[in-house]
Amino acid sequence: MSEIVSPLIYQIGIGGIGGFIIGFLIKKLSKLVIILIGLFLVALIYLSTQGMISINYNSFLDALKGAFGFAGEAASWLAGFVSILPFAGSFVVGFLLGLKLG
Repeated sequence: MSEIVSPLIYQIGIGGIGGFIIGFLIKKLSKLVIILIGLFLVALIYLSTQGMISINYNSFLDALKGAFGFAGEAASWLAGFVSILPFAGSFVVGFLLGLKLG
């Protein structure tokens, strides 16, 4: 029994710690990325109002739709994810805790 419990505890511990670290970092980095994107959009709007650039909004929206098209492919990797459920469960808990405390 101990040869089953010991690796399970190890996976849960490493998953929780790893999830916490990654969740914490993602929250901190996402704030920086959002600020940079906001500044970039403000600069584009300013340059557009000054007549320095012209923005083709239809092409811009098509590019956004293409960038988020990967979301439909998520089901294919979900089956492999289920096989590492103890690690993944503790990772998610640690990740959410890192986001909460970050």
